[in-house]
Amino acid sequence: MDLTTILGLVVGIGALLISVVLEGGHLVSLISLPAFVVIFGGTIGATAIGFTLEELKTVPTLMRIAFKDEKHDVSSLIATLVSFAEKARREGLLALEEDLNGIGDKFLKKGMQLVIDGTDAELVRSIMETELAFIQERHHKGASIFDAAGGYAPTMGIIGTVMGLVHVLGNLTDTESLGPAISTAFLATLYGIFSANIFFLPIAGKLKNRSAHQVLVYEVTLEGILSVQAGDNPRIVEEKLEAFLAPTKRKKPQAQADD
Repeated sequence: MDLTTILGLVVGIGALLISVVLEGGHLVSLISLPAFVVIFGGTIGATAIGFTLEELKTVPTLMRIAFKDEKHDVSSLIATLVSFAEKARREGLLALEEDLNGIGDKFLKKGMQLVIDGTDAELVRSIMETELAFIQERHHKGASIFDAAGGYAPTMGIIGTVMGLVHVLGNLTDTESLGPAISTAFLATLYGIFSANIFFLPIAGKLKNRSAHQVLVYEVTLEGILSVQAGDNPRIVEEKLEAFLAPTKRKKPQAQADD
């Protein structure tokens, strides 16, 4: 599980609950089934209108991505591509075909297969960039589902509060229940704003962050594939690919490493 996602939710929800206790309130006062139904039912319904059924079916997968601890080892990827460059210069591109069976990355495997099959470099770039563009589009669509939900939830909260106040104003003769009824009405606004800013929008942000990391990996992969095809010197390939990384993530020069 991704620690930051879990920790963020725990801290956010915990801060709300603790603040209620510190103000002398009771946690049970935050429970309102009607508000819950209006906010989450309304938000889900409004969000569903804007997307297709096939797109909505990806929500469980998107949730797993947001909560799963995924680490892309770019350094290992660069080492793999450098080894491909070394072997291609020694034995030729066709010698790399036997190494494809051990590759689990579909993007890397597809690109290398195109190279081994003798596909023109410009065509390889075009095919792989098109693949990358559609990967980014799918990622954007997934994040936009949670962005949309984060936009609708506060509005649904206001609607829930207005509905509650309408009910209160229709029963002004019962003065004893007036205070609790108003308090319950405003819980809808709390649910809407809180769910949007603690769950929906942060999950959208997490998905965008994950997408950016994966796109970086694929950009490194594509550049490496084209370098292998061009027959670049392995050292040049390594330097070229490490340029995608932050200075602290790059491999130290041998002389510096020995100091």
